[in-house]
Amino acid sequence: MDLETVMQELEALGKERTKKSYLSNGAHEPLFGVATGAMKPIAKKIKKDQPLAEQLYATGNYDAMYFAGIIADPKAMTEEDFERWIDGAYFYMLSDYVVAVTLSESDIAQTVADKWIASGENLKMSAGWSCYCWLLGNRKDDEFDTSKIASMLEQVEKTIHDSPDRTKSSMNNFVYTVGISYLPLHDQAVKTAEAIGPVEIRRDNKKSSILLASDTIQKGIDRGQLGFKRKYVRC
Repeated sequence: MDLETVMQELEALGKERTKKSYLSNGAHEPLFGVATGAMKPIAKKIKKDQPLAEQLYATGNYDAMYFAGIIADPKAMTEEDFERWIDGAYFYMLSDYVVAVTLSESDIAQTVADKWIASGENLKMSAGWSCYCWLLGNRKDDEFDTSKIASMLEQVEKTIHDSPDRTKSSMNNFVYTVGISYLPLHDQAVKTAEAIGPVEIRRDNKKSSILLASDTIQKGIDRGQLGFKRKYVRC
């Protein structure tokens, strides 16, 4: 499939209601409003196609950018490629659910995520913390340096309340993910969650939301999810 054909197929799948939902979450034109599940039949036909993924991402169309993440070949992407993608990710649904997810399936995931976390830029930091969430929820525990993850928990405890809102959300999710999916530091994650307490996320034109990692971890334990690992990161 070429770029024009894929764009036509995506446009045909667009729904006004879905488009309004994406717009309310921070997306902007151009976009069609395609539900992610509706993209699967096209993805099955294409499988992985990195050159096409690059073309789609470069369009600036939200649906095309999301679909680019589905058909990308993360192991073929360089650090420069990921930097270009994060620079084009203008809101969290792209930074955390397209770029971070794609990065998490690459061999350079932790290296790039560490740089983004240290960048001081909201969406880069958010993507870096999110990437670790995808990694910890998928890869075996012995693939991580326990002391490094422990120091990241300490960093969250010290800095979360002074961080930008989107980064706060991803940091909070990191604490939850360590608590559920990374058994060596379950106890420390629980203590960190209790120490940071409620995390307020302010939203434009919407009521603030309160995140409580300790509650979320407990709910996961109650559902029998301790030690949970997802088989696939991307859909």
